[in-house]
Amino acid sequence: MGSFKQVAVVIGLSAMLAPLAHADDWKVAKDEDGIKISLSEVAGSEYKAYRGVTVIKAPLARVKALQEDVVGACAWIHECKSQKLLKHEGDQTWTYTQFNTPWPVTARDSVLHVTTTQDADGSLTRKLEGVPKYQPEEKGFVRVSQVEGFWKLVPKGDTTEVTYQVHTEPGGSVPSWLANKFVVDAPFNTLKALRAKAEKQ
Repeated sequence: MGSFKQVAVVIGLSAMLAPLAHADDWKVAKDEDGIKISLSEVAGSEYKAYRGVTVIKAPLARVKALQEDVVGACAWIHECKSQKLLKHEGDQTWTYTQFNTPWPVTARDSVLHVTTTQDADGSLTRKLEGVPKYQPEEKGFVRVSQVEGFWKLVPKGDTTEVTYQVHTEPGGSVPSWLANKFVVDAPFNTLKALRAKAEKQ
C-alpha cells in the first residue's frame, strides 16, 4: 500500500466522502465483537455501500504499517487471494488484488489508486479509487469495475479508531445472496483480522 498502499486514502475527509455523498442513510447491519457494520443504498446501484468501524488496541503507526505492507495485507483482507504493489509515488500508490469467490461466480480482481493524507491531529485518511483500466485484464478474472471509499485511522491515546467505508461495482454477474453477504462479511472480517494482527504484535 505504499504510502499506504493496500486496499490496504486523501485530500481531506470531505473530499473523500464526496463520491459517497449519495450513501448517507446508514442502517446498522451487524454490531458484534466490537465491530459495527452499517449499510446504505447507493443511487443508481444494485449494490449497497458498507461502513465498518472498530477500535484497535494498538498505536496508529502499527496499523498504518500493516496497511502499507501490500503483500502481507492480503492475509487480513477478506477473501484476498494475492496482492501486489504496482507503483508507489509520494503519497500515492497503485495496487493489484485478486479475490476468491464461491463457485460458480468467476473470481474478481481489482486495481486501486490509493491516496494517503495525514491531518494535523495525527489522523490518517486513505482514499480508495478503482482504476480498472490501469493495467490489462487478467485471464480467468472479472475486473471490479468501480471502487470508491476510504480508510480513516484516528489516534485515541494508545488505541486507534478505524473506519473502513467502500462502495463497489463488482462487474459481471453476481447473485444477490452473495452481494448481500459480501457487504457485511467484507468489512467485518477485514477489520477483525486487521485488529487481531495489530493487537498481537
